[in-house]
Amino acid sequence: MPLLPFYKEGVIEAGCDEAGRGCLAGPVVAAAVILPADYSHQVLNDSKKLSLKQRNSIKDQIKTDAMAWAVGVVSHTEIDEINILNASFLAMHRAVDQLKTRPELLLIDGNRFKAYKDIPHETIIKGDGKYYSIAAASVLAKTYRDELMTDLHQEFPQYGWQSNAGYPTKAHRQAIRDFGVTPHHRMSFKLLPEQLELF
Repeated sequence: MPLLPFYKEGVIEAGCDEAGRGCLAGPVVAAAVILPADYSHQVLNDSKKLSLKQRNSIKDQIKTDAMAWAVGVVSHTEIDEINILNASFLAMHRAVDQLKTRPELLLIDGNRFKAYKDIPHETIIKGDGKYYSIAAASVLAKTYRDELMTDLHQEFPQYGWQSNAGYPTKAHRQAIRDFGVTPHHRMSFKLLPEQLELF
């Protein structure tokens, strides 16, 4: 099914999505994107349905085509303090804060959101596969976060963050067993299934 250019006609909509919610390390990153009302793109879709090469090839096109776009970041220490759900909402709020055009409606990927100031919102389950603006936000959030984790990989190469982006792969968990935790791990998360004493 093709993606839709808008949820409500004649309204300035910002699509919002995040990346990195289920990771054991690194920040959660969100993006907010306002696209032209008649926008269409042959490749753009939910970032999880695109290859790394596709995501990287269209991210700059999204930035060029967008009326406004922004990225918000919430650190792993903030995640530990306020929990990952609240951190995801905060990352979206930080992205919307930076938009150069004020949206009249926020389209949120998922089923929950904490209202942003006086701007109404709609939560849309699997919205990144339904609306161009949310798909665009998913691509910008994912590519921005992947680049951050690749940079952190230079500092901590044992954990494979350039390929797993901090997600709980077998190799990542084995590295935690072998080398312990880094300053970038989320200590409020269950880092190992057996809950080893990590301190």
